[in-house]
Amino acid sequence: MTDWTALIRDVPDYPKPGILFKDITPLLADHAAFTRVVAELGDGLEFDKVVGIEARGFILAAPVAYRGGAGFVPVRKKGKLPADTFEASYDLEYGSATIEVHADAFAPGDRVLVVDDVLATGGTAQAAVDLVRRTGAEIVAVSFLMELSFLSGRDRLPGLDVRALLTV
Repeated sequence: MTDWTALIRDVPDYPKPGILFKDITPLLADHAAFTRVVAELGDGLEFDKVVGIEARGFILAAPVAYRGGAGFVPVRKKGKLPADTFEASYDLEYGSATIEVHADAFAPGDRVLVVDDVLATGGTAQAAVDLVRRTGAEIVAVSFLMELSFLSGRDRLPGLDVRALLTV
């Protein structure tokens, strides 16, 4: 099988000059590579629900949930969910953002795997973890396709099982 990491394309100066964007669309288009990544994101874990963080996290988390026989729960940008929600705000490099989850998405004691494509500064993942914990559910692990280690996002997730399939 092809090394799936070779299918991540570097795109210089996107979305702005000086940024080296890691494009995962070639990996997603390769059935064998995508299947392997989905398997590895949840490998060895037992969970009842899988959280996918908007937007690319949805692409990875939904098949992880399906493969693991679990439910899928989207964590979305503020204002995108139709029922009662919990929300959490976090800081970005330039400003702040708020994400939400439906208030009834988890039952107390649910074992939850949080999945996203990239761990960068950790703000979004930390906010998602906080949302899950507010419901009484427990975090089993936080699993990423890729970690940008130079941004130290892992430091914002102390005491958690943080997994990254690729560290750059």
